[in-house]
Amino acid sequence: MKRLNIDRQQLKSFIFSLCAIPSVSGFEKRAHNDICALVGKDFDEIRKDGVGNLTLIKRCGKENAPRILIDTHLDEIGLLVREVCEGGFLRVLPLGGIDVSIMQASDVIIYGKQTLRGVICSTPPHLKKDDELPEPFEVIIDTGLSEKQAKELIEVGTPVGFAPVYSELLNDKIMGKSFDDKACAACAIWAVANTPREAICGDVYVQLSAVEETNAIGGAASAVFAADPDYAMVIDVNLARVPDTKSFETVNMDEGVSISMCAATHRRLTLDTAELCKQKELDHVLVAAPDSTGTNATSINLVGLGVPVVDVGLPLASMHTYNEVISLKDAETLTSLVAEFICDKEIAAKYKREEELI
Repeated sequence: MKRLNIDRQQLKSFIFSLCAIPSVSGFEKRAHNDICALVGKDFDEIRKDGVGNLTLIKRCGKENAPRILIDTHLDEIGLLVREVCEGGFLRVLPLGGIDVSIMQASDVIIYGKQTLRGVICSTPPHLKKDDELPEPFEVIIDTGLSEKQAKELIEVGTPVGFAPVYSELLNDKIMGKSFDDKACAACAIWAVANTPREAICGDVYVQLSAVEETNAIGGAASAVFAADPDYAMVIDVNLARVPDTKSFETVNMDEGVSISMCAATHRRLTLDTAELCKQKELDHVLVAAPDSTGTNATSINLVGLGVPVVDVGLPLASMHTYNEVISLKDAETLTSLVAEFICDKEIAAKYKREEELI
């Protein structure tokens, strides 16, 4: 296959557009219509399920073709309103793994009966004792509303997300909220949408799965069961290296994607994917993840009669904050890998599941 032509600026704009769509974990269904409006024309079928998974399907037009799954998760970290207080302030609880130390003075969006702006209250340093931080259950949002107004517009259980503000650093780095994992979803969607149908080796299911951030199993399994894929690639962000991290726990930016060597993934498909990267001159690095990748790969691997799965990572810094950072160079590499993966005839032939006669 001729290498997919990727306009880096267009890919950046698409990442920003997809990541800006609110999808706090457990409330992914709010995002479905906006995503369908953004990309629906590029796919033959769109499936939604009761869990909140959204699956975009592009068919290859060939008989008895393999079913290829590309999984990324749709949900993002956020907060949940637990109490509306005097003065219109909101007490909230974290939804997903949020670092409390980065939350003070954050710009947030409250998805109540109206979409409202808010800011997480910050205690002035003059009033703090040492370097104390609030406990998660002490986090308070200033809405600017009166208590009566707040109670009319915001109920207990209302989701709150970070404001969709995006910007650029030098050397093709971009920053903003919910790159975990919608930046990976954007790369996968871009690759599948822009790959000619005749080049694809099977029917491709791009799965935007639910509740990965808040459920150890995640919501992916139900959508995988419905798709019944022959083989799969799970894509999630990986921890990018910064000066205060250990080298064996992180990966460098601008060196491509990571591929996990893990007991919970399919070893042969993993090695075949790494070999594909070598053949197509796509930057990549192998990483050791002994018993778990920390992604949907573990649960997808066990669906039905078992699904051969490879786990691929996009390096990301400042994970689970409102200013996550990725490299557009790495995003381009990931997009190219997805395109090559769904078009590789050797992988398709090797992992196409044959019907067994009993």
